[in-house]
Amino acid sequence: VQLQASGGGLVQPGGSLRLSCTTSGRTFSSATMAWFRQAPGKEREFVAAIRWGDGATRDGPSLKGRFAISRDKGKAENTAYLQMNSLKFEDTAVYYCAAAGRNFNTGSMDWAQRYDYWGQGTLVTVSS
Repeated sequence: VQLQASGGGLVQPGGSLRLSCTTSGRTFSSATMAWFRQAPGKEREFVAAIRWGDGATRDGPSLKGRFAISRDKGKAENTAYLQMNSLKFEDTAVYYCAAAGRNFNTGSMDWAQRYDYWGQGTLVTVSS
């Protein structure tokens, strides 16, 4: 199973970006997909996660409603999106998507070690 993350780029403060994460090699009927990020010199941080079946989500504590994770059940592959609005300088990071072929309860969605598959990361740079 491979994850393909895309959608990163350069954006001005206050702008928006949408990241995509798609699985290949296998389509999961039960899954949890998530986004983590790592800024230069900082620890990896949980951003958001979504449970494939019922769409239950959990957001990281620092987002304050600016980001939203969603999934597209209409595609053949498992695809998750991260809509990022009102971007700030401190959102600059490499964003990684992660997936596991099982449902997590929302309380454990932020445990990075529970995810079996990781994408290569996509760089988001917020700069004026």
